[in-house]
Amino acid sequence: MISSLPGLLAAAATSQPAASQPATGPLVQDPAGVLAVLLAVLAVIFWLGQHPRFGKIFKVVPALVFCYFVPTLLHTFNIIPGDSALYGWVKTYILPASLLLLILALDVPGILRLGPKAVIMMLAGTAGVVLGGPLALWCCQDILPDDIWKGMSALCGSWIGGGANFVALGNMAGASDKMIADMVIPDVFIANIWMAVLLYCAANQRVIDRWTGANAEAIRDLEQRLTTFQEQVGRTASLSDLIVILAFGFGGAYLSYVGGHAIDASAAGQWLSGHGFALSATVWKYILVTTVAVALSFTPARKLEGAGASKLGSVMIYLLVACIGAHADFNDLARQPALILMAGIWMSVHIIFLLVTAWLIKAPIFFVAVGSQANIGGAASAPIVAAAFHPSLASVGVLLAVAGYVLGTYAGLVCMGLLKLIAGAT
Repeated sequence: MISSLPGLLAAAATSQPAASQPATGPLVQDPAGVLAVLLAVLAVIFWLGQHPRFGKIFKVVPALVFCYFVPTLLHTFNIIPGDSALYGWVKTYILPASLLLLILALDVPGILRLGPKAVIMMLAGTAGVVLGGPLALWCCQDILPDDIWKGMSALCGSWIGGGANFVALGNMAGASDKMIADMVIPDVFIANIWMAVLLYCAANQRVIDRWTGANAEAIRDLEQRLTTFQEQVGRTASLSDLIVILAFGFGGAYLSYVGGHAIDASAAGQWLSGHGFALSATVWKYILVTTVAVALSFTPARKLEGAGASKLGSVMIYLLVACIGAHADFNDLARQPALILMAGIWMSVHIIFLLVTAWLIKAPIFFVAVGSQANIGGAASAPIVAAAFHPSLASVGVLLAVAGYVLGTYAGLVCMGLLKLIAGAT
């Protein structure tokens, strides 16, 4: 674990190849260089978004989608690496800091008025994953290896629980290390493409809700309440304001990181794990940072929103999105076409479950998106999608993602049993 960015950069510098050796890796490998490239990409995208001619493109495809896939192109063309210490550092510290700053101005009464539809959509998404896997295996059985159900069990764990369940269910099914590694390809591409679709929906949420006849009054009310609050406390940020905002963000991130590991290793954490509630230190981290942020929203610290707390949080979110996009490589699409097809069918079933449920209960597209990402993306991407709809909604994504993680342990076992049944394994 690298505990600081300077240490991260120093470690990377000492690992660079000697000048006499030809460079065979990406053009930019140093974490500091990767950070500079990603920030430059974000700067260009937002500059183009303000351009009178090119800005029209962003009215069709939101900037966040470009922030997602331009780094993927850079990785595909070997300009930046798919794995960098920077990405881990951003996810470990920048993500929780951004969540705290986005939740700082939380309107608890407004959140409560959202009602139960978000939970219903999350459960519908889980059902779509559990049943979609066996259906996809049945459709593609002739073009997949006989023991692919083992790798699909790992993928199921990822799509309704996250990285920890990905490895755990794969090991429980007896999947080889190579098979588990192969499942990363459909996981990354299909999940990332679906996330891009959801980000597009976020930019067009009002049009979609009018078309479906969904009642989004509670969401609009929450957004309006936050906008009114921002106008009331808005001011030109001073140097002191910015330092205090960053102190709250990274201080809360570090405390949640340390606290998450402490709980995970404590007697209470071990007892929960032994009784089926296997929450990892990462999940505890998100629980803690959300709790701290909600507590701060009842204090005068909430007024830091007027100095731009959520704007700084949004900057951090965009950087995280760029790092996630850099993990993918479009070349992998041609290497595992059968796995991509299988995962595409699987995701389609998940989407159908969501859309049918949303139609039945007249749920806004926000609940569809966050209910899906609480399963597919987990605590890393659910708040990103939620914040794309409005910064005040990030906490909804975090809370549902944690619930999805707990549910994923049990739902994943059900899916694994069904996959094994379809495969005819004994």
